[in-house]
Amino acid sequence: MGNFEFKKKFGQNFLSDENLLETIVQKAGVTKGDTVVEIGAGKGALTAVLSKYAKKVYAFEIDRELVEFLTEKFDGTNVQLVFEDVMKFDDKRLNDMIGEKFKLVANLPYYVTSPIITRFLQNDNLESLTVMVQEEVADRIIAKPKTKDYGVLTIMCGLFGEAQKVLRVGREKFYPIPKVDSAVVRIDKKQDLEKEKFLGVIELAKKAFSMRRKKLSANLENEKFSKQQLEDIFRKNGFFESVRAEEISIDEFIALFELLKK
Repeated sequence: MGNFEFKKKFGQNFLSDENLLETIVQKAGVTKGDTVVEIGAGKGALTAVLSKYAKKVYAFEIDRELVEFLTEKFDGTNVQLVFEDVMKFDDKRLNDMIGEKFKLVANLPYYVTSPIITRFLQNDNLESLTVMVQEEVADRIIAKPKTKDYGVLTIMCGLFGEAQKVLRVGREKFYPIPKVDSAVVRIDKKQDLEKEKFLGVIELAKKAFSMRRKKLSANLENEKFSKQQLEDIFRKNGFFESVRAEEISIDEFIALFELLKK
């Protein structure tokens, strides 16, 4: 078996608790009819459990030092190893390789959490996304309006799916032990998506949250709408003139996007 040294390379922390890994796969709802994409195979602990439950597993791993070890470990199984950076592996290439709907299950490196979630929720073939993330990120994903955690990530996840925190995982379950606790979040992709509109809503939300302490009218002011015009629009359509981004629900962001588009 290939020799290598497990480390924090690429921001990864490793899990080996078999019972915990089984629970994660069960929470993801993986069955024998499912194709699964895993990001960050690491030493293959989660990969091995996924392969027991799924029809097929496509496991991405960026660390070339793990090629020999993982290739030997999963030789002759239903696991297809892909030693590439998944963020450079575009959706067309990914979907052509898989050829069907898939579920994503991963213990994500912390530094790519938001980019991975943002990218994959927009993939037309994704059914659900179940990821281990820092607990503070999980709290942002499922946050409610008028809370400090509510923001652009909340809105993006809420537009494209139904999110829930399904499991809390203490830092002691990992090695090396990180400085924070983690949580598993599952996001089931919505089927009736208005993708182009939702992308417009996300851009609006980014502007709305650009300076969190400022009023919404100040953040959205541009060459098309003055601050006063925006406040007039808000008032006429049931919003307070002094409303801030964190006070607006996802449905209200959609309504506001349509309003300003007109």
